[in-house]
Amino acid sequence: MYDLLYLVFAFPLAGFLVLAFARGRVGERLAAAIGVGSVGLSALLTAALAGQFLSHPPAGGAYTQTLWHWMSAGAFDVRFALRLDGLSLSMMGVITGVGFLIHLFAAWYMRGDEGYARFFSYMNLFVASMLFLVLGDSLLFLYLGWEGVGLCSYLLIGFWYKDPANGAAARKAFVVTRVGDTLFAIGLFLLFHSLGTLDIQQALSLAPQQFAPGSPTVTLITLLLLGGAVGKSAQLPLQTWLPDAMAGPTPVSALIHAATMVTAGVYLVARTHTLYELAPFSLHLVGGVGAVTLLLAGFSALVQTDIKRVLAYSTMSQIGYMFLAEGAGAFQPAIFHLMTHAFFKALLFLAAGAVILACHHEQDIFKMGGLRKKLPLAYACFLVGGGALAAFPYLTAGFYSKDEILWQAYASGHIGLFWAGLFGAFLTSIYTFRLIFIVFHGEYRGHGEVHAGHGLAYGLPLVVLLILSTFVGGMIHQPLSGVLPANPAEEGGALQQQVAALSGAVAIAGIALAGALFLGERRFVARLAQSAPGRWLSRWWFAAFGFDWLYDRLFVRPFLYVTRVNAADVFDLAVAGIATGLRALYRGSVRSENGRLRWYAASMAAGAVLVIAAVIYL
Repeated sequence: MYDLLYLVFAFPLAGFLVLAFARGRVGERLAAAIGVGSVGLSALLTAALAGQFLSHPPAGGAYTQTLWHWMSAGAFDVRFALRLDGLSLSMMGVITGVGFLIHLFAAWYMRGDEGYARFFSYMNLFVASMLFLVLGDSLLFLYLGWEGVGLCSYLLIGFWYKDPANGAAARKAFVVTRVGDTLFAIGLFLLFHSLGTLDIQQALSLAPQQFAPGSPTVTLITLLLLGGAVGKSAQLPLQTWLPDAMAGPTPVSALIHAATMVTAGVYLVARTHTLYELAPFSLHLVGGVGAVTLLLAGFSALVQTDIKRVLAYSTMSQIGYMFLAEGAGAFQPAIFHLMTHAFFKALLFLAAGAVILACHHEQDIFKMGGLRKKLPLAYACFLVGGGALAAFPYLTAGFYSKDEILWQAYASGHIGLFWAGLFGAFLTSIYTFRLIFIVFHGEYRGHGEVHAGHGLAYGLPLVVLLILSTFVGGMIHQPLSGVLPANPAEEGGALQQQVAALSGAVAIAGIALAGALFLGERRFVARLAQSAPGRWLSRWWFAAFGFDWLYDRLFVRPFLYVTRVNAADVFDLAVAGIATGLRALYRGSVRSENGRLRWYAASMAAGAVLVIAAVIYL
């Protein structure tokens, strides 16, 4: 069975190739069958591999499949090899399982779109690229998948390219993430220079021998890798692309936020954990970046009016939780939260897509309202998914993973990270149920009749994800022992129960406050929003603390100014000057060809005199 590992990414890659070369000549049913079926086959194979891995684990706890040698130049030798261990298996389960459900929902959601087959070709390539990333046995192979998901995000965010705003959002995502990718690439150069290999397992085994703890070289390498991670995972300071990425179709948002792109940075830090353990400063910075990002995103989500942007900022916040966990040394809880977050965030985005279509492509939450009776399945999905996002105690998957993160942060002595995570959980409860109460309660404020979705492709993904977002998803055990370090703190008995109770109380308090503020006529909130401090804070938070404004003035405008000043390009002028000189020489030589015999004789005599003078005097 392990010999079939390569088929996990080969199925969606084949689906991409078939749909891409078909160039729109296949019908919707066939395109959906290829696009959804290829990922479904990959998910089934992943389930079979998981069964064998858990029942008959490979020797050493990992299986490596070498397909071919990719490139070799002196000491630089890279294999095209796949590695299956507990971490990659966990990631494969999320990517193929949740990815399949998103593809199935997209078959219903995208029906009637002129780019139907093109959409599924991009989605298949997205899944294949993410599988490249998590299965790669070398950092170079990982980087290939890393760039692949970047390309696919550009293609999918700008899928409806006829709208200039969508193209601008796609370019923004591409450019901002390229900043992180460049730092990542430099880090790989430095790592190879220091260790002589990009093979992940060799690098992790050589690093403790080569680097002293806290050495400048390993600190610089990990900081550069962190630069790549914050770009892909939309963490401070490269977080600005993610809210604008909502320009793409809603299934794209679900795939980016739940199963693929934004989790890549979390995976990278976890996979290279040995390097970060040798660089305490970088590890502390990972936690600090996550804590600050989760708070900034939480405040921004409180005032958003677009249903998808609220969920986008919640993704930034939850990825911040994962970075916070890794900064506290709790790598296993970080990956656990990655999995549960995939369940409930995919559920929320797909349910949001159902709401958007039912309301005639309306995304403003203040033009909705009263949808709980008209869209009962979407309402149930938001209640369960929102409860998991808010970590409603004991009944939802999000509680178990978030509680483990808070406990590990507290018990390991990272008190600042603990309080940041706890306050972030409070904000999460408020903005999540603000969204639910405004969209599903009160009176309907939209235009036109609400049309609920129907069919297997609509209902099945929502129901499966709803179940996985309950305590059922929290009971899934990931085989991470031996791959990632043990948790920094052991089970804490009564103290851990107190932390769990505090976490649950904070979640319930946030939900109650959201109900008091946003159920009914919302008069207090309206008065607060109309006050001078309220207007100022609302604008500041709505603009996500002004990072776009800052970057526009620091980078975009100076670049545009330089392009205007240098419109003629001094280098082009230098090259053009050579051509101008040659043309002038040509015009001068043409004039000497006048057909006059005396002129030719005089020219020959003058030339002879000049040659003789040169011989005599030189």
